[in-house]
Amino acid sequence: MLFSMESKTLSYHEKSILSDLTFNIKAGEKVAIIGASGSGKSTLLKALRQQQSVNSAWCPQQPGLVPVLSCHHNIYMGQLEQHSFFSNVRQLIFPSKQVKDTISDIAQSLEIRPQLKQASADLSGGQAQRCSIARAIYSQRRILLADEPLSALDFIQSQQVLHNLCQHFSTLVISLHNIELATKHCQRVIALKNGGILFDKSSQEISASDLALVY
Repeated sequence: MLFSMESKTLSYHEKSILSDLTFNIKAGEKVAIIGASGSGKSTLLKALRQQQSVNSAWCPQQPGLVPVLSCHHNIYMGQLEQHSFFSNVRQLIFPSKQVKDTISDIAQSLEIRPQLKQASADLSGGQAQRCSIARAIYSQRRILLADEPLSALDFIQSQQVLHNLCQHFSTLVISLHNIELATKHCQRVIALKNGGILFDKSSQEISASDLALVY
C-alpha cells in the first residue's frame, strides 16, 4: 500500500476537519477526490503527502512559482533536490542541451513552450498552473498528489492535461470539482462531505444519485 488511513482524524489549526478516515490506495491507482469547498480535500492531500513525501510530486492549489524566474527555471526546480548545489547552479545559468530539450518537450505537451523564457510573474493563471504541472512531471517521481491543479483551465485543456498526467504518473491522487473529468480519467472516486467520506467507489459504480449528494 502506498497510502493508508485507519480511523484517522485530520485537523487544521487544532480544529478537526475530517474524522474516522479509513481507506487504502495501492500503487497504480488513479484516484479523484471530490467535495464542496471546505470539505477537507486539501487537508487530506497534505496528510497523504506526509506518507510519501520522497516519492511524490506535489501540485498545490496555488502554483507556487518563483515570480522572477522564467517558466523554464521554475520547471527545472522539480529536480532541485535530486542534484548537488553546484550542478543546479550550472544548469540554471547554462542549462545543458538534454535539460533544455526535456523541459521543452514537457512544455510543448502542455502548450506552454512559447512561454518558457517568460518570467512566471507574467504568466496567465492557466499558464502558471501548467508550469506547475510541468515542474511536477519534470521531477520524474512516480506519484502525483495534486490539489485542484486544473481550476484555471477550460474543459478541453483540463482533459488534455489530465490525460497527460495519467500517462506520466503511475499513481495519481487529485482533487477535482469537475465530476466528468473525475469519472472519465480516474478509476476511483472518494467523495468528502460533513467531515468524512461520503462514498469511496469505482468510477463505474457511481450513480447520478450518488453525485447529487456531494454538492
